[in-house]
This record gives sequence, C-alpha cells and structure tokens, in this order.
Amino acid sequence: MDVRSILFEEKLIAIIRNIDPNHVLEVCQALYEGGIQVMEITMNSPKALSLIEEVNDKLGDKVVVGAGTVLDPETARAAILAGAQFLISPTVHLETIKMTKRYGAISIPGAFTPTEILTAYEHGADMIKVFPALLGPEYIKSILGPLAQIPLLATGGVDLTNIKDYLTAGAVGCGIGGSLVNSKEPVTPAYLSQLTEKARKYVQAVEDFKKTN
Repeated sequence: MDVRSILFEEKLIAIIRNIDPNHVLEVCQALYEGGIQVMEITMNSPKALSLIEEVNDKLGDKVVVGAGTVLDPETARAAILAGAQFLISPTVHLETIKMTKRYGAISIPGAFTPTEILTAYEHGADMIKVFPALLGPEYIKSILGPLAQIPLLATGGVDLTNIKDYLTAGAVGCGIGGSLVNSKEPVTPAYLSQLTEKARKYVQAVEDFKKTN
C-alpha cells in the first residue's frame, strides 16, 4: 500500500511537536503500540531532521513518518532527504508544493478559505489540511459542497469529543496535536502508558466511524 493510500485508510496523523529529542522515539513507539501508524514530526521541533531519520531507521517498517510545519522548498527538500514521506504545511506555498511533488512525497498544505483550498489542489497538493478547523465539522461539510473532489484533512481543534463528527462531515482524516501528544508533560513510563491508551481511543473512534459509514 502506498503512502497516500495509508493516509486515507488510517485517517489519523499524530503531530509530534517540541518533544524532548531524547524521548521522541519512545513517544512514537507508544503511539504505534496504541495503533497509530502515521506520525508527523514538525520542523520547528529541536533536531527535527535527525529525529525523522531516527524514527525511520528504528520504526520505518511499522510507521509512516512525515514532516510538519514545512514553510519553504528548501526545508521540504531537506525533510524528504531525511526520510519524510509526506510534508504538511500550515499555509499554501506553491513552490513548496512543487518541490514536494518533484521528490515524490505527499503534499499536504494548510489552507482555510475555499479559494486557498482550490488553489493548493490545482497546484498538485494530494490533500489539503483545513487549518485551523476551529469552525467545526459543519465548515468541512460546507466546503465539500462545491469542492467534493478535494480530500480535506481537519487539523486544529480535533479531539476525542469531535473526531467522528469531522469524519462524518467528510474529512478524509484528522491531524491530532496537543490533545494526544502533550509536549508540556514530562515523558515518563506513566505518561507513555497513558499515551498508548489515548492512541487506542482515537483508533477505536476511527474504527467505529468506519463500521457505520
């Protein structure tokens, strides 16, 4: 199964931002044990490139690793060379999309308005991250009215209380940040155990959605 198909099938991207570099591998392992197989390491995290390489080396046969907060084509290229298989941005930057596709990676730029969303898609993005998704599932549903051909990933404000609502509204998946991986908590064995359990709950929510749709 190719990366794009995995993203559509799994529907969950765990966002790993500003975690102590010494503990990122443990965090990824805990997420994987909870059933999450797609992980985004943001480029504004310490040692992001080396962490992408490390997670790929140790868990690459089990998980799909991507880079987040990719703001320019230079960063896109560096992340792909480090092993990132998909790139996520908070904004629409056309040269970044072009660089991502040139190197064969999956492009997921962030957009908010219908104009931004369509522009990114027409320039080669594989899916669009609706960010921030704070207007709720109804906003996703409204966009998909006239733009049903565009795969939308809801990010920013998605948690266990509303993830099924976003998927029901038509989002092909969700990026889960602080409601899953909280960078403010120390990474202890207890935290890792809690993280695995929380990951299981998100995976179960997705499975429950699939059974009824």
